[in-house]
Amino acid sequence: MFDPQKLLDQFMGSSTQNQDQNANAPTQSGGGIPDAFKGFGGGLAAGGLAGLLLGTKKGRKMVGSAAKIGGVAVLGGLAYKAYNDWQASKTGGPAAGQASTGPAPQSPMKNVTPDAEGTAFLPAPEAERNALGVKIIQAMIAAAKADGHIDAEEQQRIFGKFDEVGLGMEEKAFLMDELRKPLDIDAIVTLADNTEQAVEIYAASCLAIDPDDPAEQAYLAMLSARLKLAPELKTNIETEVAKLAM
Repeated sequence: MFDPQKLLDQFMGSSTQNQDQNANAPTQSGGGIPDAFKGFGGGLAAGGLAGLLLGTKKGRKMVGSAAKIGGVAVLGGLAYKAYNDWQASKTGGPAAGQASTGPAPQSPMKNVTPDAEGTAFLPAPEAERNALGVKIIQAMIAAAKADGHIDAEEQQRIFGKFDEVGLGMEEKAFLMDELRKPLDIDAIVTLADNTEQAVEIYAASCLAIDPDDPAEQAYLAMLSARLKLAPELKTNIETEVAKLAM
């Protein structure tokens, strides 16, 4: 079995060995993708496979920003913060339930998101974290299909990049299967075993697309409804994701 966490970090243009140097990487003039994430040298950079999958300038910028801050950790952190803020708004105090047992915000996240390590958004057990990583990748690929730009011809272009980025056979097989599947929002909804996972799946979907595109707006609206996210929680998630593009 391939390592879902490694693949997800690579997909977001980040890798454990490159995060320190990426944290100080320069950005393009005009607010584009950080130059350090172009090409294939540091994983599946925002200018490589992720860029092909996402297909939108804003989506690529968000993923590049997530990689600069800390890869998959920032996705769990922003979902954790959105959920905690929503819980706090309902109770007038600290969020209740599983998320409330998590650690306080940490400075390594540069005050963008709290550290979600050990919470349902970034579980400690390896098996749970791997299962969640697979779900996040599936959600992001599905969201990338929402505007219809990943057709059969585009799939072949993406498949042609797999050898260039050094993917293993299992990783290639998994991504090919996901890319070939027809867009099925119900299948994505069933991935969420609880509210926390629903929040993270929606956050990942927001991160993968351009919310200004009408087709993608419709997809996000339907996804949030099917995931049964409260309107305030949905807004919190979108607000946290939007911060990555600033």
